[in-house]
Amino acid sequence: MDAQGRGQAEGIDPADQWVLNPDTGDYELRLPSSAPQSPVPRPRRAAPAPEREVPAPRRRRTTPEEPPPGRRDRRRQSTKKSAKKKSRAKKILLWTGGTMAFVVLAVGAAGYLYLQHLNDNIDSLPDDGASTGGFRKDQAINILLIGTDKRTGSGNEGYGDKGSAGHADTNILLHVAKDRSNATALSIPRDLIVDIPDCPTTQEDGSTKVIPGSTGVRFNESLGQGGRTPSCTMRTVTELTGVKPDNFMVADFNAVKTLTSAVGGVEVCLAKDIDDPDSHLNLPAGKHTIEGEDALAFVRTRHSVGFGGDLSRIELQQQFLSSLMRKLKSNDTLTSPTKMVKLAEAGTNALTVDAKLDDIGKLKDLGLELGKLNIKNLTFATVPVKDNPAEKTPVTVVLKEGDAQQVFDMVKNDVSFTEVEQKKKAKQKKEDAAVAARLEGEKSEPAEVRVRILNGGASSGSAGRELTYLQNEAGITKSENAGNAPADIARTTLEYAPDQADQARALAEILGLSGAAMKPGESVTNSQGLPAMTLTLGKDFKGAGVKLDATSGEAPKDLQKSTADKVECAK
Repeated sequence: MDAQGRGQAEGIDPADQWVLNPDTGDYELRLPSSAPQSPVPRPRRAAPAPEREVPAPRRRRTTPEEPPPGRRDRRRQSTKKSAKKKSRAKKILLWTGGTMAFVVLAVGAAGYLYLQHLNDNIDSLPDDGASTGGFRKDQAINILLIGTDKRTGSGNEGYGDKGSAGHADTNILLHVAKDRSNATALSIPRDLIVDIPDCPTTQEDGSTKVIPGSTGVRFNESLGQGGRTPSCTMRTVTELTGVKPDNFMVADFNAVKTLTSAVGGVEVCLAKDIDDPDSHLNLPAGKHTIEGEDALAFVRTRHSVGFGGDLSRIELQQQFLSSLMRKLKSNDTLTSPTKMVKLAEAGTNALTVDAKLDDIGKLKDLGLELGKLNIKNLTFATVPVKDNPAEKTPVTVVLKEGDAQQVFDMVKNDVSFTEVEQKKKAKQKKEDAAVAARLEGEKSEPAEVRVRILNGGASSGSAGRELTYLQNEAGITKSENAGNAPADIARTTLEYAPDQADQARALAEILGLSGAAMKPGESVTNSQGLPAMTLTLGKDFKGAGVKLDATSGEAPKDLQKSTADKVECAK
């Protein structure tokens, strides 16, 4: 019988049965009237009959919740031999983040206290070929974390649409750098208008059905609508960002409630009193430690914070997750066998993963990789968006094209949102001093910059789109489209006369040009008969308003972001 079954038979909290052996430094499972055992439950050898009768082995399972769309029956318990366990709970590396699904990442590391038992808790779904095939230890990691609005579970039917099939309510693309020095948790608004591609989806009988795509719909429809599964949400993220996730993880409302209770609550801070009848959150201003229903109410609150919409709720959730991560990384959690076991039980029961991540050993490996990260280098950010101009009273949002593409490129190029300046300086040191000096000096005001734009290998229409961006958003009104360049070039260049250097530096800053892209030369005459610079868009051009060199540029100035080590109060 597993530790959970034995503990329940005696009315004992199973977490309290894990005891530190001072001789070995390991946490061991101690049962009443039993001798010390190995750190992880395993088959016993023959032994003298105990004083009391021990019930025959059985599998203890709680009543299963209603599964999300496409969920299959729980898979059979793994027969693989469990891996050798590490010693000392204080050395267990935990790392977590993300609303609902995001929080369960910590369980990968906590779970190796008793891997074999936990394997049976995990549900999985096919990725239908939408992933990279699974994360790799020697590469950057991209995990799609989905929190559904499915109302199954005790007490959850009171939260609005109790008949929901479970849509992609909260979505975070977690990018962890190849060297594990930094990470970005990029929130994707549920009301963002996107195109959902056709989605080949595995059915209950093992056959594959292609669910037709949709154009111009909310992102949250990528899950649950028309039988779409998380693999379709994964394809939608790839279509939107250009980043192909390695794995997905999904959880519903119960994850927030059970995991916050497992760690003894999470501290949050309110800058004002909140009484939200929709989320059922009623707390005065100040600091509070919340768990269970209160924690769920907190992450669901939107009408009483910020502007009262989903974007305000995303900020609130990011603050909550930062606090949760600090709690999970604290010694109070890492050195508590009780909390570790409760986390493992709660997390694996709340978790649905793709089939490439379907056993606790794989989750443990992922948790250990994520555990290398210092939370001060984890940036929470939100995809740059703006109100949908097609709606008289906007209720949805659309991409802020230039800024959003810059953010996506930084993720694809493994550029840290917290270390961009350091990388920028490191790159400039490699350039020839004279070349780098082209970026140094005074800069003209945007309205004083005169430039003609040529298409020298970029996609058709790029010069026109860049002209629109420069005039309408960058303030460079003295710009014009000069058509196609005489020949295609690999990299975008800016040619200018010596007396136009201040204009060139101003434009280079807006475009994210390196010193090597700036070409001192001659000016040309524009349509008004005035001297102008020449900007030739090469094959490296990524889109209007997008920095041409993500490693030398910065995150958009108005990008909403925060780091996990900072304490912030909801406003």
